[in-house]
Amino acid sequence: MPANTTATVSTFAEKRSRNEPITVLTAYDYATARLVDEAGVDAVLIGDSLAMVMLGHENTLSVTLDEMVHHMRSVSRAVHKALLIGDLPFMSYQAGIQDAVRSSGRLLKEGGVAAVKLEGGREYADTVRAIVRAGIPVQGHIGLTPQSVNIFGGWKVQGRTAQSASRLVSDALALEDAGCFSLVIESVPDQVATYITGKLTIPTIGIGAGAGTSGQVLVLHDLLGLYTDIRPRFVKRYADLGSAIRQAVCCYRDEVVSRTFPGAEHVYSMPPEEWRQFLAEMGDISGSASHAK
Repeated sequence: MPANTTATVSTFAEKRSRNEPITVLTAYDYATARLVDEAGVDAVLIGDSLAMVMLGHENTLSVTLDEMVHHMRSVSRAVHKALLIGDLPFMSYQAGIQDAVRSSGRLLKEGGVAAVKLEGGREYADTVRAIVRAGIPVQGHIGLTPQSVNIFGGWKVQGRTAQSASRLVSDALALEDAGCFSLVIESVPDQVATYITGKLTIPTIGIGAGAGTSGQVLVLHDLLGLYTDIRPRFVKRYADLGSAIRQAVCCYRDEVVSRTFPGAEHVYSMPPEEWRQFLAEMGDISGSASHAK
């Protein structure tokens, strides 16, 4: 993708047609989103995973639509090249199609994203159709869908049996037929994800689904070693910034305690004559120009 080109949902389709892998990362704030965008990924996902990595919840269920919009607005100010995709949080679309369309509209109008993502299979096909009819691109999400973690009984790989794999294929085809422009496949055996990818005409984005998908997505905080509460097998840590940050903060603390920070290079100076005049105006005859830095 040229440096000055803004990615769109068509970018996904074009890259799939050329058999070029699609790169997606999450981001939740201005500073990190700017770095991710500058690195040249195809899409930035403001995922409901922010409930865990940014807000400290045990799962993704607690984050609200307002909180998602808040983070999306921050990220949208930083991202100028990648496609921006916003997660629809738990209970922002499950209660009915009108809620789903309204929530999706908020993510575009207030959050500044270009597309939305929702979890679930063929049971949400009509919901996807309604959102797409409203002019909003939709990315689907099947396999391990974190908003259904309580139904799954935990963070478990999906599609390991013939029957469950068959259901995933049916879900994928239904979501494609409903109008999804792409599909996230999470925590699914690589053979199943590769099979689904071959059956679809839309791109698939894998996370814990092997190398046979059209692209990959990871949570940025996992990639950078900033979030260690949960470390799925599929995560590759490309840096250990958690340790680097901890070490930097310890150094800062120690230098403040030992009074070695701030040093002379970190302070501002005042001309001696101005210091003398200041002391005179204050009536402080005990002061000395030598106090001026």
